[in-house]
Amino acid sequence: MALHHICLFLLNPMSALVVFDFETSGLKPSQGARVIEIGAVLVEDGAIRARFQRLVNPGFAVSPFITSFTGISNAMLREAANSAEVLPEFCEFCGNLPLVAHNARFDRAFLQAELARLGRSSANICACSMLAARRILPDAPRYRLQVLAEHCGLSMRGSWHRALADAEVTALLWLYMEERLRQQYGLKQIPFALMEALTRLQRRQVASWLRLQAAQQQAGLFGLGDAA
Repeated sequence: MALHHICLFLLNPMSALVVFDFETSGLKPSQGARVIEIGAVLVEDGAIRARFQRLVNPGFAVSPFITSFTGISNAMLREAANSAEVLPEFCEFCGNLPLVAHNARFDRAFLQAELARLGRSSANICACSMLAARRILPDAPRYRLQVLAEHCGLSMRGSWHRALADAEVTALLWLYMEERLRQQYGLKQIPFALMEALTRLQRRQVASWLRLQAAQQQAGLFGLGDAA
């Protein structure tokens, strides 16, 4: 396991994290799609402590399908600031904290693409709540965010496919999964590094690895075993 992950676990096991979601004009930044809304929440000590939400003007009209899917109209986007203004604000909100997103590969690709346009990049560690759910919630019927929220009994504030509402539900899902691990395996602490390492395990490895983490914590040993 990477040294910086172990250090994060040892030095700050209850560290805060930022859960974020992007709404976009399309599926791939490599095909010209842009971020049109950013939603994020700061999670600390088991609760949402702060929120960030901004529309982002992509510089062109979005399709009727995107408006129907997200509820974000071109009229709304015309009044919004562009990414050169919004992305630095989002980065300031995140600081150096770890990031979480549902289907994180998608959101992280857009984050790096938007930052690259500004001559910047993000070094924040990022974990995927969908990959975590596949390992922690094997009884879920599917792993779309809405399905998982219903499966776990999580409340939605706002509308699906709006960035802040989706980020909030993802944060609640992350906290739900942490509590599931506490109850099922007796873990005393569930820092970001443990959750991120879990997403890289094969499913058949999960139970034995988590039992090892719980045993180490009981013995006062708070390093992570190899999750590679």
